[in-house]
Amino acid sequence: MNSAPAPEAIRPPSDLESGSQATTKGRVLAWAAWDWGSAAFNAVMTTFVFTVYLTSRAFGGEDQASAVLGGALAIAGAAIALLAPVTGQRSDAGGRRRLWLGVNTAAVALLTGLCFFVFPRPEFLLLGVTLIALGNVFFEFAGVNYNAMLAQVSTPKNIGKVSGFGWGMGYLGGIVALLMVLQLFVQPSFDWFGASTEDSLNIRLVAVFSALWFVIFALPVLFAVPELPKTKQGAGLGFLASYGLLVRRIRAIYKTSPHTIYFLLASAIFRDGLAAVFTFGGIIAAGTFGFELKEVIFFAIFGNVVAAVGAILGGFLDDRIGPKAVIIGSLIGLLIAGTTILVLGSGSHVFFGTAWAGTTTFWVFGLFLCLFVGPAQSSSRAYLARLAPHGESGELFGLYATTGRAVSFLAPALFTLCIAVAAPLVPAGEAQRWGILGIMVVLLAGLLVLLPVRPPGKVEIAVVPEA
Repeated sequence: MNSAPAPEAIRPPSDLESGSQATTKGRVLAWAAWDWGSAAFNAVMTTFVFTVYLTSRAFGGEDQASAVLGGALAIAGAAIALLAPVTGQRSDAGGRRRLWLGVNTAAVALLTGLCFFVFPRPEFLLLGVTLIALGNVFFEFAGVNYNAMLAQVSTPKNIGKVSGFGWGMGYLGGIVALLMVLQLFVQPSFDWFGASTEDSLNIRLVAVFSALWFVIFALPVLFAVPELPKTKQGAGLGFLASYGLLVRRIRAIYKTSPHTIYFLLASAIFRDGLAAVFTFGGIIAAGTFGFELKEVIFFAIFGNVVAAVGAILGGFLDDRIGPKAVIIGSLIGLLIAGTTILVLGSGSHVFFGTAWAGTTTFWVFGLFLCLFVGPAQSSSRAYLARLAPHGESGELFGLYATTGRAVSFLAPALFTLCIAVAAPLVPAGEAQRWGILGIMVVLLAGLLVLLPVRPPGKVEIAVVPEA
């Protein structure tokens, strides 16, 4: 009697299922230490300190400098979209995932350190935004290899928890880094040369501190997590030929696992909105709500505590109810919090006889934004890691970066457009607030595109062709 094989018997293995079925705590800690160190670039440089410095009056004013920064980040996104999947593919095939993680991390640290030479004058704005934009490019390349390592340090049973732990470590690292920046540079506890505000020396030294912080905490993963074995697939291809292989594999993924592609597209949209929350959050706090730099840092510290709690709790929920449910809940929470900030603005209000200041609005609902960003990011990473074909995590996370960056112009462009449209219609200095509307539109679009996408447990692992 003939019978067809069960689907499970012919189902191709995922990278996660083919890996270790036991988690080594040392490797998880070493892997998560990179997230801890990366907070120096994410929290200090691109969110709460250096971009706030770049968009200050010293560089031409909040509105104009914010628009220039948004344009530079949009160009960086285009470069990432073109290059990320091929760099991931080649690190998979060449067995050099760890090597390229180290190289790209070093590039980010170098570019960060060079921000020391961005003096507080309008003519240095272009240099500053260029270094930040290039740093974002190499940071994404490093992130492709780092995210691909998730399958090497987790199991199918705890991948959500491990991913959430990594994000949580990133936020906690941000707290420690920001506290040190506050105590050493912004509001120094003792008198030393780094406390000098002449030519913004204290803020420029923050860039040197951030570069060293990232390097130190990136080292453990480069020693603890082993390099991949070299594979035959794509190992001998030239750089341009790799794009041909990439196109064939995308077609194969769409044919054998279309919901993998659907998730890549949906996550591309909402992750751009998530990135904008971080990129422009500190800028809005300072420009719209009148926070001084030290107040921005205090908010960042509390925000990172809340975000770490959200990421860790989201990781536990991920393993129990699935990543899609966590992402949807997080996006809804983000839309409610962000829309409330937009509607209430920086003005004072009275609710039930109680005065409500604009700064209170940002503190309360800004912290709610922080609570929901982490779970959405962590579960997106865990969702995709569950679907990566064996030996293809780097390439798939490269596509993850590419699809994200292919639309990464959306949030910065809509943020800039909303400011430009509002500028002639509102009092001077009020236009920046309306940039929030552009970010909310992107998050809503991502949620709507995600809704019909199947959970990973109901999605087939793609069958990809060899070179």
